Formats: sequence, structure tokens, C-alpha cells
Amino acid sequence: MAISFKGAHFPEDVILHAVFFYLRYGVSYRDPEEIMAEQG
Repeated sequence: MAISFKGAHFPEDVILHAVFFYLRYGVSYRDPEEIMAEQG
């Protein structure tokens, strides 16, 4: 099953990155150093 991004306000890659970070870190900011370290 493929995900349809038709009518989305943002590009597909932006949405997928947001979902990844939501699932990885949840809705809190308890690991900001780790997030920044991953981003370089």
C-alpha cells in the first residue's frame, strides 16, 4: 500500500522526515542534543 501525498501542503520528503522525527522523539523535546548531533 502506497501513501498518497496528493493535496499535501509540503513536499513528500519533508513530511516523511517530520514523521520520522515524531516517531523517534515523540512530541517532547527531551533529547535536543541528540537531534542536533544527528543533524551535524
